[in-house]
Amino acid sequence: MLLIPAIDLKDGCCVRLRQGRMDDETRFSDNPVEMAGRWSSAGARRLHLVDLNGAFAGTPVNGAAIRAIATAYPELPIQVGGGIRDLDTIGAYLDAGVHFCIIGTQAVIEPEFVARACKSFPGHILVGLDAKDGQVAIRGWAETTEHRVEELARRFASDGIGAVIYTDIGRDGMLTGPNLEATARLADAIDVPVIASGGITTLDDVRALAGIAAQLTKGGISGAITGRAIYEGTLDFAEGQRLADSLSAGDRAA
Repeated sequence: MLLIPAIDLKDGCCVRLRQGRMDDETRFSDNPVEMAGRWSSAGARRLHLVDLNGAFAGTPVNGAAIRAIATAYPELPIQVGGGIRDLDTIGAYLDAGVHFCIIGTQAVIEPEFVARACKSFPGHILVGLDAKDGQVAIRGWAETTEHRVEELARRFASDGIGAVIYTDIGRDGMLTGPNLEATARLADAIDVPVIASGGITTLDDVRALAGIAAQLTKGGISGAITGRAIYEGTLDFAEGQRLADSLSAGDRAA
């Protein structure tokens, strides 16, 4: 299981929000490339970048910072979300060195777009499903829909996506632990991997997610995105990845 550092970009800076509220931010750095280097040096094997302004605007806003990170660390796989609404944006990001594009809002309002994206860019498309009390939210989490997470995930799993990134909005940025039950339920419902997000705070959370992953028989849990915890120090990133690797190795040996 990969532990994936999150770099959330707002106005060109690295921030963390609480429950996705743009007016409740903590700024951690005004140098995103330097921050990416910090996590690369700590052993990250993938980065999770979010264009927060883009998620609300519906088009990329922090593209320059994202391209700068991809250029500085070409061997480090990067997944990007926020404001991706058309194929041209996906193509531009991939051309810039991004490895995976995350479709969120557009997947909900135009589900057929996911199939087209997977056909045009096979192996490079992830879907992000962000939920509050099980209901999917869109447009930077500003709107809650009537769609349920498992319902949409089952549809997209057959389109050729690489994974579903599942975020529990109520846990995001709150340092309260992940929603283990909902994550496990989703991972057991689909045949593609789930990347967990929201609330991952301590080594115990990493251990719990890895334990759930070991019990699943379908797509499983392939990664866990962590943000505020590694910035504020409740979770040592390098130690967390070592723990995830050791637990995965133990499962394989068993």
